[in-house]
Amino acid sequence: MPKLRTKSSAKKRFGLTGRGKVKRAHAFKQHNLRKRSKDMKRKARGTTLLAPGDAAKIKRHFLHV
Repeated sequence: MPKLRTKSSAKKRFGLTGRGKVKRAHAFKQHNLRKRSKDMKRKARGTTLLAPGDAAKIKRHFLHV
């Protein structure tokens, strides 16, 4: 059997919390920020948790889950 690998795309975009929840960055913060309101940019700081339904799909890409 070949080794199972972690999906590189998932490894770059998502992380896991200590309790196994999936954390992600907020969307729409990479470029064209002059179009975005100050409120939107402030609320999109840091990270947030992925919705439980989506988290189940992403967790399949990580080996240690």
